[in-house]
Amino acid sequence: MKAAFVGLGVMGFPMAGHLVRAGHEVAVFNRSPEKAARWVETHGGRAGATVAEAAEGAEILALCVGADDDVRQVVQAALPALAPGAVIVDHTTTSAKLAREMAALAGESGRAFVDAPVSGGQAGAENGQLTIMCGGDAAAFGKAEPVIGAYAKAVRLMGGPGSGQLTKMVNQICIAGLVQGLAEGLHFARRAGLDPAEVYEAISKGAAQSWQMDNRWKTMSEGRFDFGFAVDWMRKDLGLVLEEAQSNGAWLDVTALVDGFYAELQAMGGNRWDTSSLVARLERP
Repeated sequence: MKAAFVGLGVMGFPMAGHLVRAGHEVAVFNRSPEKAARWVETHGGRAGATVAEAAEGAEILALCVGADDDVRQVVQAALPALAPGAVIVDHTTTSAKLAREMAALAGESGRAFVDAPVSGGQAGAENGQLTIMCGGDAAAFGKAEPVIGAYAKAVRLMGGPGSGQLTKMVNQICIAGLVQGLAEGLHFARRAGLDPAEVYEAISKGAAQSWQMDNRWKTMSEGRFDFGFAVDWMRKDLGLVLEEAQSNGAWLDVTALVDGFYAELQAMGGNRWDTSSLVARLERP
């Protein structure tokens, strides 16, 4: 298909590359032209000087940008340029309210919008192994699914507009609690005089096992926190979660507590550390 991709960060750069490898005709746009030029040099395709130029005639527009206002600006700029009946697939983590707003706006112009936040981090994007949770019209999802399957191992429609974002919020709630539990477990093991490697071997095949444990216990115990999903981004996501909980009445005591711990990491200068850096807060002198 004729596709466009906007936002070539640590996630978008490899995701757009997978579209080329899947045989699609791809144009890209990034706010820093140098990154777009580097993408073209790496993957082929073409770079647009503006969002509208990249989106011209595209049947699918995927985007992975920063926050609600960024998505709004991209969609408003792209809509007039897209092919009739085109589908916009937003991989940004945003509010569910924004997703519903964009779905309505796209529908007014004869296009469709699917909110499709991702899980799997930078490694998942590079390896084409992302999990993608979607919200939107079933027909629009059906058109987009084979395309976004180029960089996903699992894609699922969760319901109408906003449902993908709400599911991503559940994902972040679960991760926040898991990482804090793992951080406390490692901290406790050290204070108890145990070898973290031996502890991992003893408990990682039982009920405590998790992806976070398998992939982060060693780097956490070594104080290495450079694995892509930054504290600043997690705080943005948890802010969306807590705002949504205020409106739907959900009690998120642990999530709110962990969000406060991430704020402490920011105060420690850990804005760009990855989310597993929660252990650094516990290991302060």
